[in-house]
Amino acid sequence: MSLTVREALQRASFQLRQAQLEQPRREAEALLCAALQQSRAWLYAHGEAVLPAAAAALFDSWVQRRLQGEPYAYICGEREFMGLSFTVTPSVLIPRPETELLVEAVLAELRQEQAPCLLDLGTGSGAIAVSLAVFLPQAQVTAVDLSAAALAVARENARRHQVASRLRFLQGDLYAPVAGEEFTAVISNPPYIPAAEISRLAATVKDYEPLLALDGGPDGLAFYRRLTRELTLLAAPPSLLALEVGAGQAAAVRQLCLQAGCQAVRQLPDLAGIPRVILATWG
Repeated sequence: MSLTVREALQRASFQLRQAQLEQPRREAEALLCAALQQSRAWLYAHGEAVLPAAAAALFDSWVQRRLQGEPYAYICGEREFMGLSFTVTPSVLIPRPETELLVEAVLAELRQEQAPCLLDLGTGSGAIAVSLAVFLPQAQVTAVDLSAAALAVARENARRHQVASRLRFLQGDLYAPVAGEEFTAVISNPPYIPAAEISRLAATVKDYEPLLALDGGPDGLAFYRRLTRELTLLAAPPSLLALEVGAGQAAAVRQLCLQAGCQAVRQLPDLAGIPRVILATWG
């Protein structure tokens, strides 16, 4: 049966509402926009347009996947971050809005640097590394990840935003691939969910996003211990260590940075007032 844009949206919105999704109409519109490769404005202006059969079938399959709990970003293969569109797959963590605070903090710290060399550890989709390369055109960025599949996505995003010539991608465990090198800043949004809490996460997270990008060890601090302790693998400490932290972790991560010998530590809150970014400086 042929459906118009308006009818398809009404039906999908009803189905998503029945599944108790928070914004069923908005999600239906987003899925239909992606299926048609059109804007929301186009949908609003063409409510009586009949959906092409192929687009209707694709839209219906995507709605069914969303009803099963699969995240929108994996269904459509896209996520916006820092005003840029990033390719995402189930091999990478979906970029979060709170991570934009980390990127914005690094941009504010380094905007006056002439030729900063940046290191992004656990790059995943490359959202942090690529955004920094886009907004700091004078920077060279090295991005490290343990996952070859994640690095493939990150490379695609670097090409997509035309910064591949200023990014270097290395597979390995944290500092190991860059031992003996020197960087202006080290940036990381590491796994920080305590292992015992993962089973209690929303199904859209625990059932779909990579465990490697979520599991922060017994107390959620395992990677912060390594990120601070293993700084000694570098030729010299960076001028800046910038880390995203989970709720309630800022004090412990601050102490780890001080134990690693930094001169000063600042913490930045998110819009809810929760400390989300740690900035540790040397020199």
